[in-house]
Amino acid sequence: MYAIIETGGKQYKVSEGDIIRVEKLEAEEGSEYTFDQVLAVNDGSLKVGNPTVDGAKVTASVMGNGRGKKVIVYKYKRKSGYHKKAGHRQAYTQVKIESINA
Repeated sequence: MYAIIETGGKQYKVSEGDIIRVEKLEAEEGSEYTFDQVLAVNDGSLKVGNPTVDGAKVTASVMGNGRGKKVIVYKYKRKSGYHKKAGHRQAYTQVKIESINA
């Protein structure tokens, strides 16, 4: 059984027991979080929502928050002496999928 959920502007295919990193959520470590934007559920037969599946929820437990690896952003214009270097670390929340209710 799997479900396709949407959070943080991205879509994730999840099954029970999966550990995924999603865009930072306002949830504390150890708490439970419910994803209600379920786009599709497959439990032997595929149910696709329009745009979401009615009554479907995915429950996950929050394992922790963190920040990803640094990405270097470098801007450069030739012949003018312009260059700028900056770094970015994206914040994330790591969750473990506990149950899929369809």
